[in-house]
Amino acid sequence: MAIILGIDPGSRITGYGLINATGNKLAFVHCGYIKTNSEALPERLLQIFNGICEVIEGYAPQQAAIEDVFMGRNASAAIKLGQARGSAIVACLHHGLPLEEYSARKVKQALVGRGAAEKSQVQHMVKAILGINEKLQEDAADGLAVAICHANTQAGLIKMAGAKSFSRKRLRR
Repeated sequence: MAIILGIDPGSRITGYGLINATGNKLAFVHCGYIKTNSEALPERLLQIFNGICEVIEGYAPQQAAIEDVFMGRNASAAIKLGQARGSAIVACLHHGLPLEEYSARKVKQALVGRGAAEKSQVQHMVKAILGINEKLQEDAADGLAVAICHANTQAGLIKMAGAKSFSRKRLRR
């Protein structure tokens, strides 16, 4: 049994989701978001750090995963997102949580089967996988998606480690 914290970083809204992974079974624990209320970036970064620390202290996850920075057309926005992401990473490391990083494309592929999936498709799959009936806030659903992606990746790695054989034909050099 492992409680996994998934984080979707943002400089204005950082979403998070917690799931319980037991073998190949996933169960919803909690989700939410940290909405910063300051115009000054340093204050927002502190709010993200404190908010993630609060979640970790309240739910005691054993693992964490965070979405990687998406570099769009606006370099300034990407830098702010990177700083918000850094605040969340430091909060996890401050509490000794092992942390993995996943690209948005990898998260979408893990849940929907294709990396170019729409946000609505990801949200639908999060609800279906975790058996959630109520509407989810978009950023919180994205945090849950990151946690699910991590759980599936970990399960796949464990399964591969226990494999009895493999084919060298499939290895690329």
